Amino acid sequence: MSTRDFLFELGTEELPPLALPELERSLAASIRAGLEAAGLPHGALHAYAAPRRLAVLVRELVDTQPEQRIKRRGPPVNAAFDKQGAPTRAATAFADSCGVALDALGRITEGKGEFLYFEGSKPGASTASLLPGIVQAALDALPIPKRMRWGASDAEFVRPVHWLTLRFGDDVVAARLLDTDAGANTRGHRFHAPQELALRSPSAYADTLREHGYVIADFAERRERIRTQITACATRLGGRVVQDDALLDEVTALVEWPIAVEGRFEDRFLALPREVLISTLQEHQRYFPVEDAHGALTPWFITISNIDSREPQRVREGNERVVRPRLSDAAFFHAQDRKQALHAWRAGLDRVTFQTKLGSIGDKVRRVQDLATHIATALGGDGARAARAAELCKCDLLSAMVGEFPELQGIMGAYYAAADGEDAEVAAAVREHYLPRGAGDALPTTRTGSIVALADKLDTLAGIFATGQKPSGNKDPFGLRRAAIGVLRIVLEQKLDLDLAELAKIAVAAQPVGTEDTAREVLDYVMERARAYYADHGYAAELFDAVLATGVSRPLDFDARMAALAAFGRLPEAESLAAANKRIANILRKSESPASAAIDATLLQEPAERALHAALEALSADVTAALAARHYDAALTRLASLRPSVDAFFTDVMVNADDAALRANRLALVARVRALFSGVADLSRLPG
Repeated sequence: MSTRDFLFELGTEELPPLALPELERSLAASIRAGLEAAGLPHGALHAYAAPRRLAVLVRELVDTQPEQRIKRRGPPVNAAFDKQGAPTRAATAFADSCGVALDALGRITEGKGEFLYFEGSKPGASTASLLPGIVQAALDALPIPKRMRWGASDAEFVRPVHWLTLRFGDDVVAARLLDTDAGANTRGHRFHAPQELALRSPSAYADTLREHGYVIADFAERRERIRTQITACATRLGGRVVQDDALLDEVTALVEWPIAVEGRFEDRFLALPREVLISTLQEHQRYFPVEDAHGALTPWFITISNIDSREPQRVREGNERVVRPRLSDAAFFHAQDRKQALHAWRAGLDRVTFQTKLGSIGDKVRRVQDLATHIATALGGDGARAARAAELCKCDLLSAMVGEFPELQGIMGAYYAAADGEDAEVAAAVREHYLPRGAGDALPTTRTGSIVALADKLDTLAGIFATGQKPSGNKDPFGLRRAAIGVLRIVLEQKLDLDLAELAKIAVAAQPVGTEDTAREVLDYVMERARAYYADHGYAAELFDAVLATGVSRPLDFDARMAALAAFGRLPEAESLAAANKRIANILRKSESPASAAIDATLLQEPAERALHAALEALSADVTAALAARHYDAALTRLASLRPSVDAFFTDVMVNADDAALRANRLALVARVRALFSGVADLSRLPG
C-alpha cells in the first residue's frame, strides 16, 4: 500500500504563550486519535508550535483507507416482519442503509431477542477525503476556554487565522477550515521573511522555515536554543542564569527566531530584596536574571529578542530603558513601606473584605490566630509565637510593594518583619504560611510556619464551605483543592500528629455562618483529596477505602495504617484473610441481633472453633498492645498467623447453627476476629 507524508499547518495571529504547549499536545493527540479511528496506518507523527503557527507532520500515511469490515445489528425480527411474514418498512430501510437486498441479511440472537444482522465489507475511502474532517475535529477539540470571531467571518478560534496548509505528498488537500482555503505553502517570520515560502514536500517543513523563514517551528528545539544562548551569555558575563523552567517555556512561546541580548541596570537597585528584582525582571519583563557563583544577583540580565537586529546595541538600550522605571518604582514603594512597621497595617485589614459572609481580612486573621494557638499547643509548641506570626501574616497585603507586585505577598511581609526586629521564626512564618502554593511546591521549613499555614488553610476551607461555595466541577475560585492538599502534605510530610476532625470543628465554630454538618463536609473533602494523594503515591484505591472505613481522622495514624496494609497485602495469607473478613462482614450484617462481645468457652463444641478461640486468646493481648502503639504492621503480621484457624473454622463449622445459644457464641467468635482486624482497617473491602 502506497504512502505519503501529510502536513497540516494553521497560521494565526500570536497565540497565547502560556497555552501554546498544551495546544500543541492536544492537536497532535487529536489528529493521532482521528487517524486511528479512521483506520489509517501511518509512521511517526511530529507536532510543531510557534507563536504564529500550529502544525502536525504525519510520515508515511497510507493513500487509501483499508477495506472496512461492517457489522451492524438491525431491528428485532418481530418488528421487521408482520404476522404474514411480509417485510416491514423497518426491515427494508435497514437493508437499504446496508446497500444490500433484504435476503442478504442474516440474523443474530442477543440476550432474549433475535435481530436482523448485516456483516460485509466496503472499499476504504481515499485518505485525502478523510483528512479535512479529522483536522476539523482536532481543531474543535482544542482546549480553548474562549474562542473569538474576526472580521465578517463566523469562524471561531483562539486567534484570527491567516493561512492554512494541507499537503498530502505533492498534492494540496482541498478544504476550507475556519473560513480559510487550504494551500500548499507556509509563511516565515513576520519581519524577516513575511513572504510565502514554497515547500518541496511536507517533510521539508521545519528545514524550510529554519533555513529560509527565520522560524524554528519545533518548540523543544527553540527552547534548547534559548537555553544554550542564555547560558553562554551569562558565562560571558561571569555569572549564571537564575533558572526558571516556566519562564523558559513562556519565552519560547513568545519568539520564533530567538536572539539573546544582554542588558544591565544600575547597581543601586541591588539593595532591593532579591525577590523584588527577580519578580520585576521575570514576571513583568520576561528577562532572565544573572547571579554570580555565590548566588548573589548581579546587575546583568538577558532578554530574548524575536529579531536578528543589525543594531543589537539599540535593542539592548531599549530593554534597559524599559526596566529602569520599573525598578525605580519598586525602590520607591520599598522606601515608602519602610516608613512604618509591618504591624501598623494590621488595623487596616479590618476595612478590607475577605468574603461578604465571612467578614474582613482582619476577622480572618483573628480566627487564624486562635486556631494557630490551638495547633501550637496541641503540638507542644510556642502558642505566643504562632499567634504573633498569624497576626502579622496578612499585613503586607496593604503595603505598596505587594499592591504593585501581588506575587510577593508573604515574601515582603517576611522582609519587613525581620527589619522590624521580629523573632526570626515569626518572620519566616509570614513568608511560609502561603506554602505550598501548588503541587510539588516546597513546604514550610519552620514549625511556626507550618502551624500558621495549617490554620490559614483550614480557616479558608471552613469558611468557604460554611458559605455553601464548595468547589464544583473545574470551578475552584478560592483554591480549596490546593488548600486541602497543602494541609495533608504539611501534616503527613512533616509528621504533625493532629486530629483533622477536631481542627475542622474548631475552624467551623469560629465562622460567622455554617451548620453542624459543615465540619464533616470539610473533613470529607480533605479526605477525598487524600485519596488522590495516595493514588499518586502508588496505593490502590481498595487500601484507601479499607482504612477510610475506620473513621480515622489523624493523617499520621491513617498513613501508618496504609503502609501496614500495603505490606500485609504482599503476604501469602492476605487474600484468604480478606475473603474471610468479607464473609464475616456478610454474616454479621445478616444477623438478626448484634453479636455479643463475650465468648462462652463452654459452648465451643467443634475442634475448629476451639482452635480458633485458642489462637485468638494467644495473640489478642499482643495485637491489642501493637494497635495501641500504632504498630499496625506488627499487628497485621501477628494476625496473619490466624489464617489456618480461620480457614479450618469456615470449612468445618456452621456459624448459623439451629441452636440459638450456639449460633450467638459463634457470631461472637467471628466478631472478635473482625474486631481485631478492624483495629487496622476494614479488610472486607480488600480483594479476596
